[in-house]
Amino acid sequence: MQNIAVVTGASSGIGAATARRLASEGFHVVAAARRTDRLETLVKEIGANATAVEADITSDASVARLAETIAALDGTLTLLVNNAGGARGVDPVAAGSVEDWQWMYEVNVLGTLRVTKALLPALEASGRGTIVTVGSTAAFTPYEGGGGYVAAKHGQTALVGTLRLELCGKPVRVIEIDPGMVRTDEFALNRFGGDPDKAAAVYAGVAEPLVADDIADCIAWAATRPQHVNVDRLVVRPIAQAAQHKVHREL
Repeated sequence: MQNIAVVTGASSGIGAATARRLASEGFHVVAAARRTDRLETLVKEIGANATAVEADITSDASVARLAETIAALDGTLTLLVNNAGGARGVDPVAAGSVEDWQWMYEVNVLGTLRVTKALLPALEASGRGTIVTVGSTAAFTPYEGGGGYVAAKHGQTALVGTLRLELCGKPVRVIEIDPGMVRTDEFALNRFGGDPDKAAAVYAGVAEPLVADDIADCIAWAATRPQHVNVDRLVVRPIAQAAQHKVHREL
C-alpha cells in the first residue's frame, strides 16, 4: 500500500512546494487548504499521486472531515506536514492588534493542535509515523514588531517539544523545521495587509533569500531518513542572514 502524506496550507508557497516534492518521493499527497481552486490546479499538476481536500484548520468540523477523507483513501498515513500558518501585522506590543494576535495563535498553534490530534491515531497505527511541523526562527528569537508572530511560534514550538516527549517509545517521529528568511508569493504580502511595496522591502538587497523549494527539500530530507533517525529541529536560513537581526543587503 502506498504511503500517504498530508500537507496543510498546500495551496501556495512552502505547502505547494512540499506537496510537489513529496509526490516525487513516492508519497500519495493529500493537499489540504481552504482555497480549492488553487488546490485543484496543484493536484492536476502533480497527477495521480495527489488528492485535494478543502480544509480549514481553525474549524474542528473541517479537520474532522479531513481525517475522514484520509481514512477512506487506499493507503497508509505515515506523514503529516503541519505547514499552515502565517503572520499578520508588525505592530509593537504597546499597540498590538488583539485581533491579529488571536488569528496568529489560532492558526499557528491551535491549528497545529487540531490537525495533529485528528491524525495522530492513524500515524501511530502505521508503525512508522512522522510529524513535521514548519515553525520559524521566530520560535526562539524575538524581534521588534514581531511580538504576535513570535508569541505564536514560541507556542507552536512548545507544542512540538511537548509532543515529542509524550510520544517517546511510540513509533512516531516529531520533527521541527524552522526557516529564517524565505521569499514566497504571499507570506510578507499577507503580513503587510496586501501592500506589495512593504512586502518587497523585507527582501530588498538580499541577493538570495530562501525560496519555498529550499524548505520543501529540507522537509523531504528529514521525512525520508531511516525511521530510527529523528531530526528534532532543523534551523535553515539564507547565507545572507546570520541571525534574525543580522542580514546582509546589497543596496
